[in-house]
Amino acid sequence: MESHVKRTAALTAVFAAASVLAAPVAAAETGPPPFTSGFGLTVTEQPAWVDETHRTFTLAVRSDQVPTPSTLPGQTPGQHVLMVTLPAGYDGAAAARYPVLYSLHGNADLPNTQRNLDITESSTRSAPLITVHPNGGRSWYSNWVNPGALGLQNWENFHLTQVIPLIDANLRTIPDRTGRAIAGHSMGGFGAVHYAEHRPDLFGYVGSFSGGLDLQNSEQRAVVAETALDPASGTPTTSVDAIFGPPIWPFDGIWNAQSPAQHVSALRGMGVALYIGNGGDLTVDPLHAVVESRARETNLVTAANLTAEGIPFTFADYGDGSTWAPGCTGKHNQQPCLQADMDHFVGLLMAALRHP
Repeated sequence: MESHVKRTAALTAVFAAASVLAAPVAAAETGPPPFTSGFGLTVTEQPAWVDETHRTFTLAVRSDQVPTPSTLPGQTPGQHVLMVTLPAGYDGAAAARYPVLYSLHGNADLPNTQRNLDITESSTRSAPLITVHPNGGRSWYSNWVNPGALGLQNWENFHLTQVIPLIDANLRTIPDRTGRAIAGHSMGGFGAVHYAEHRPDLFGYVGSFSGGLDLQNSEQRAVVAETALDPASGTPTTSVDAIFGPPIWPFDGIWNAQSPAQHVSALRGMGVALYIGNGGDLTVDPLHAVVESRARETNLVTAANLTAEGIPFTFADYGDGSTWAPGCTGKHNQQPCLQADMDHFVGLLMAALRHP
């Protein structure tokens, strides 16, 4: 009897071990690519997935060029979040290299919003393209001339001499202008054209989505000044002369020198695309209607200067949005308009940039 019990126990143990061996083993979850610090940036938070499909991750860095940015609710003082969307099937160990689109957000926005994630993942679902959303604060994507108590605010240096090489060093990019583009919305549209004009060696294509492009326009100057003073754009606030100096003649030389609309000759040989509505019905959502209609004036000046220079460009002047995208009514900050802008722009990039 005792030996029978022992044999039964032994057989039970064998079957249990066999069932464990036969059971399927869950695959280990693959994390996003780790990042190494460099180029004046210290990685303070390693990449972490923020979407279910594991295409988009965020990471955080500190910069010696913008050590103390103003912050919005949810942001960590002294830290910059970057959101990165990878192409489907990205493999850091494979030989394939991908073009990169740098996407610049507008005023009072964040790089890592759900809207930015949704627009980017939708427009790049079938595109072999890396998209990077860097933090832009209330920067106007410029090296400030009078930052005052905020301390060093060299945003152009941060993005062009730190973020770009950090991405190239840590991801499988095509690290030259044949595989690099830049675009942005509103303040980010200004920044995209501004950066492309300053560094045409870096970018093969530039896009502006409802950008305010003419700093010689008094209304556009008022927008920049409001950004500097408004706590809704970040705290602490700053002064109207912090970014470009005094906005009045004869002290406004930097405003004039940094205005994208008047310096389009630097874009020669680059792909250029401008997207703008007219605000639609001004009695519906009047703030965003008026802002878009005023931004359109700065785009018309830019388009006229591009034409005068003989520089080819795409101009999607879509009016009230009725023929542009369902749900787009030509306002300044509408997701359907921005989704259509990005969808169209990604199509242009895939026809122009080098890619797998």
